[in-house]
Amino acid sequence: MAKKQLDPVDIAAQQRAREQAEVEQAFLKGMTTLRDLIAPSSLEIHSSHFRLGTKYGRTLYIYGYPRELYTGWLSGLINIDQVIDISMFIYPVETQVVLNNLRKKVTQLEADMAISGEKGKTRDPAREAALADAEELRDQLQVGAERFFRYGLYVTIYGESLEELGFVQHSLETLFGQQLVYSKVASSQQEQGLNSTVPQMSDQLQIRRNMNTGAISTSFPFTSADLTQEKGVLYGINMHNNGLVIFDRYSLENANMVVFAKSGAGKSFTVKLEALRSMMTGADILIIDPENEYQKLSDAVGGSYIRLSLSSDTRINPFDLPRVIDNEEADDALRANLVTLHGLLRLMLGGTMAGGQAIGALSPAEEADLDQGLIDTYARAGITSDPLTHNSKPPTIGDLYDTLLHMGGTGPALAQRLRKYTSGTFAGIFSQQSNIDINNSMVVFNIRDLEDELRPVAMYIVLSHIWNITRTVQKKRMLIVDEAWQLMKYDDSANFLFSLAKRARKYYLGLTTISQDVEDFMGSKMGRAIVANSSMQLLLKQSSSAVDVLGDVFKLTEEERKRLSNFPVGQGLFFAGQNHVHVQIIASETETKLITTNPQAALQQQAQSTNQPPQG
Repeated sequence: MAKKQLDPVDIAAQQRAREQAEVEQAFLKGMTTLRDLIAPSSLEIHSSHFRLGTKYGRTLYIYGYPRELYTGWLSGLINIDQVIDISMFIYPVETQVVLNNLRKKVTQLEADMAISGEKGKTRDPAREAALADAEELRDQLQVGAERFFRYGLYVTIYGESLEELGFVQHSLETLFGQQLVYSKVASSQQEQGLNSTVPQMSDQLQIRRNMNTGAISTSFPFTSADLTQEKGVLYGINMHNNGLVIFDRYSLENANMVVFAKSGAGKSFTVKLEALRSMMTGADILIIDPENEYQKLSDAVGGSYIRLSLSSDTRINPFDLPRVIDNEEADDALRANLVTLHGLLRLMLGGTMAGGQAIGALSPAEEADLDQGLIDTYARAGITSDPLTHNSKPPTIGDLYDTLLHMGGTGPALAQRLRKYTSGTFAGIFSQQSNIDINNSMVVFNIRDLEDELRPVAMYIVLSHIWNITRTVQKKRMLIVDEAWQLMKYDDSANFLFSLAKRARKYYLGLTTISQDVEDFMGSKMGRAIVANSSMQLLLKQSSSAVDVLGDVFKLTEEERKRLSNFPVGQGLFFAGQNHVHVQIIASETETKLITTNPQAALQQQAQSTNQPPQG
């Protein structure tokens, strides 16, 4: 019998079918493998808890609510610093069914009250409240102002051990109990509880409570620990919900910010990262750098790096006047600069330490003679209270020295005390006409090479010069004052920094104050005032002694205080207005290379650029 020959087309079709079946089998095998990867290694169900791999879990349900619920009552649960799953199930109920039941309920309540009245019993406030609520709800339902729902709320908590699970449960029950909301463990229903809180929309517990529209609306989780705006710069990751912390500091009542951290916690890294990103939004950056930390960043963005030292050619004249366009401010320009110079000269001639300790403080007679000397010095340069004279060449400290020397009273003695800034050890840097131009998107004033005695004076003069420029040409600027505790040691410089913080908003200026010496900064009255006038605060890792100080100032919880001294580098509490979150500062690889001051990272970068292994 002859065999039938197969058509080549049929053979090819069979081959394709076999290949397709093999591909489907491989695909199904891949799906099974993926399911195995994401599934926990084991699941144990007990009567009051379950074990998911190495984690313990427990599901609770809410069974009791107060008579009235207020908006945001769930925010404490949503923002609690624990790993939890929350499920809400809302079932609409036909209005007519509810009205029929309410009518029966009202009739029953009225009958009970009538019988109690006939028997001479005292009034029952609970029954009267229930009747009033039922009548009000009937009216609202009848006109369509309210609807009726069945509402179920379940919470699954997790922990590394049963002890931790009990601690989290106690925290939740305390949180609920403060609002007269009552919860229970889903005993012998932990499997159903777990299924009800995983994201599969399955209400297997079916423990519900009647609620109207108003009560349901208060339960919506619209309040969360979130600090994200449509515009601004990225500060980092919100550790509460893994969201992005994107914020525009200029959208607040003022754009000031304070940063507190111990050495090595990442404060300079964070501020440099914000400055770099703020430049992309069109902001100019001005920095007072006491430790030569910002030169690399300045060079990378084409900024101006101004090195102040006794041997440099850079000069800043503290007698410069702002060229203010506003007529009202122009009239006060000279008077304001005289006040600033008074504070500066008190600092230069000895000053007063913050806290009132006098070091070469000026007597009332010396204060009066100094004031007259300043006015006469400006007058000899042709500058008076008339704004038209303010474009004249300003005098210098040398001119003030000459004026005081030829005055009566205490003038000659003041001149002798001032001589070290005119012809003595500190001559040159602040005793000649200014020769700097800060017309750049980033300007850094480096004062590292100045003597310790001269640093507060230099910071004061630089701040004054920046303030004059800010008042002359108004544009979006950020002023960063690193190691601000050096200014807070003296009353006059602390007062000047506070005046900047108070008036910066008017000139579109955001002041960033950085300090690692929290106790000295917050121990000053002006230091606390600067914090109060800063809408944003960033608290990175702190020393144990600083935690108590900051905890009292910022009203931190015990948990936040505990974490504040144990944060890893780059994590902290970020405050903006009335909100604050736990934030992780993040930077791209390119940004990190530009701004890091970590010695080990710098050595690695240097080794990579020369193709040599890093040392150490």
